[in-house]
Amino acid sequence: MSGTGAAAGTLPGDPPGGRRALAVWGIGVSVYFVAVIFRTSLGVAGLDAADRFDVGASALSTFSILQLLVYAGMQIPVGLLVDRLGTKKVLGIGAVLFTAGQLGFAFSPSYGMALASRALLGCGDAMTFISVLRLGTRWFPARRGPLVAQMAGLVGMAGNLVSTLVLARLLHGIGWTAAFAGSALAGAVVFVLLVLFLKDHPEGHEPEPVPHQGAAYVRRQIAASWREPGTRLGLWVHFTTQFPAMVFLLLWGMPFLVEAQGLSRAVAGELLTLVVLSNMAVGLVYGQIIARHHGARLPLALGTVGATASLWAVTLAYPADTVPMWLLVVLCTVLGACGPASMIGFDFARPANPPERQGTASGITNMGGFVASMTTLFAIGVLLDATGEDYTVAFSAVFVLQALGVTQILRLRRRAARRERERLVASRVETVHVPV
Repeated sequence: MSGTGAAAGTLPGDPPGGRRALAVWGIGVSVYFVAVIFRTSLGVAGLDAADRFDVGASALSTFSILQLLVYAGMQIPVGLLVDRLGTKKVLGIGAVLFTAGQLGFAFSPSYGMALASRALLGCGDAMTFISVLRLGTRWFPARRGPLVAQMAGLVGMAGNLVSTLVLARLLHGIGWTAAFAGSALAGAVVFVLLVLFLKDHPEGHEPEPVPHQGAAYVRRQIAASWREPGTRLGLWVHFTTQFPAMVFLLLWGMPFLVEAQGLSRAVAGELLTLVVLSNMAVGLVYGQIIARHHGARLPLALGTVGATASLWAVTLAYPADTVPMWLLVVLCTVLGACGPASMIGFDFARPANPPERQGTASGITNMGGFVASMTTLFAIGVLLDATGEDYTVAFSAVFVLQALGVTQILRLRRRAARRERERLVASRVETVHVPV
């Protein structure tokens, strides 16, 4: 029996997967889908927000910075909550918070209230992705982990697509308040679905109860996860790969294309859509490759960083006032690989930690890209104001964070690989001795 399971790539105690797993996981992912729509809605409304609240580049970037600051700061607490309370409760709280934030943003009469609404949205959004990752590990076999994670990221990018295609048109068709308030209804719908139908785990696969011992338990969870080189490598992979596309889609892509490149909003929106479509296509490819060839993780991540840095360098150094359309198309296509590459970080953290620490380890990893995005959003806003909106200087901040991230990845990669091999050997020994 154990030999058959090993041959099939299934570990002892693995959940079965199947249609029931897809249905339950689909409900969880739908919550994440709506959260991403709300998260990225400012990306298509940035110029409108600047006019509505009469703010400059630095103040405009504060919307996204605060949202990401809350998101990043919540990752470890959310990971601990998921490990302790389970997916359903945490997702439910998240849905309530991000829906309230989107609704508040719709009716905010001032910059301060709008800022508070985005912070509330970021808090709810922070509870979704880690929960969805945990849901995947509870309902699908471990060998499906990379593909399930990439599929979750793909669904999230579909939410981004809704922002760029649907919400942008609603915004300019029915106005600010109606567009944002109407979109908030989606949050209420997914909340009802998860309350009625979502389950934390399949029958017969209940996790072992973990005794909670207050602050000592929290410190142990965080310390044990952080000690694993795979967790730290996952954080830096996520840090280095995610932020160039996140910054572009979340806020600065539209102003760069419209103000610096002289494109219409319609054409700029099409290029943002290209980033999202490329992300979805590359996510499918990366998920399949990693599921079949685990050794491809680091080459794919570093290759994506190299391609992104090269295209940004060519774009910013182009010897003309504006960049030709073909180069912008290539840039946006390559930026689409950043999201799938960031998911590789979880493929380093997941095998490095036991099931009872998966939420905490995922939270640590997920902090990486959002800290990098927050830092870059702020740096670009400050540099734009300081240089009279020189986008070449402002976007050069991307290279600084990429260099830092690559340095850390190269420093940790051997230790993480050695530790992962040791765990794999130990798990094989345990599998051989499983009683039949």
